[in-house]
Amino acid sequence: MKLTQENYYQPSPYMSASQFKAFLNCEACALAEAEGEHVREASTALIQGQFVDAYFTGNVEEFRGKHPELFKKDGELKATYSVCESAIERIERDPVAMQYLDGEKQVIVTGEIEGVPCKGKLDVLGSDRIVDLKCMRDFAPVYKDGERLDFIRAWGYDIQAYFYTELVRQQYGVHLPFYILAVTKEASPDLMLVEIPDWLINSAGEVVRHYIKRFDAIKKHEIEPKRCGRCAYCKETKKLTGPMPYDKYLEEVML
Repeated sequence: MKLTQENYYQPSPYMSASQFKAFLNCEACALAEAEGEHVREASTALIQGQFVDAYFTGNVEEFRGKHPELFKKDGELKATYSVCESAIERIERDPVAMQYLDGEKQVIVTGEIEGVPCKGKLDVLGSDRIVDLKCMRDFAPVYKDGERLDFIRAWGYDIQAYFYTELVRQQYGVHLPFYILAVTKEASPDLMLVEIPDWLINSAGEVVRHYIKRFDAIKKHEIEPKRCGRCAYCKETKKLTGPMPYDKYLEEVML
């Protein structure tokens, strides 16, 4: 299957960084999403990020067509999404940010990791770098599973960095540094350009190589996916089998 801009997001044998991260969170939900049986509701934060991405990749008119509900009759963004315009303006008035956004946009790359076909779509591919644009609430540390993490690791951007750098290496024969250009949705937007170090990318690569064959086997229905029991999909599809012993109930709710 040859990937194009039109079919990139359709179900396919390819594993992406976002799909891999979804499997890490809940195998059952990720499989249902991969097969189109479950559609995750798009959050406001996700749509805000997509709008900023669309602006800088030249697809803003297409975005408007897909999301007319975000705009007023006069074409202006509704208040919830007007923060996107502030974020865009903040990026545009920073020469270094604009320099790092210079390059080929929305580049599709493919390859294999541990024999599993993989894909990625790069926001910006320059001659000497890969840049991914992120629109975030703020740059504060994130508390996840009881651990205080920087936003790079908390949201799995290190895993994304591994996918992108590895697929670029396979497709173009060169190892390029990976940068996150992040802008916040605060009243006064903050801006940050972070180079993800090789040691962090390599560490994420170990995680990817450890799990990717299992996740691929789940997609092929060769093994059963595990349910996390906490996500919306697991709650919606849970089936009672009878009364639960109190000690089992405590195990479930006290995790």
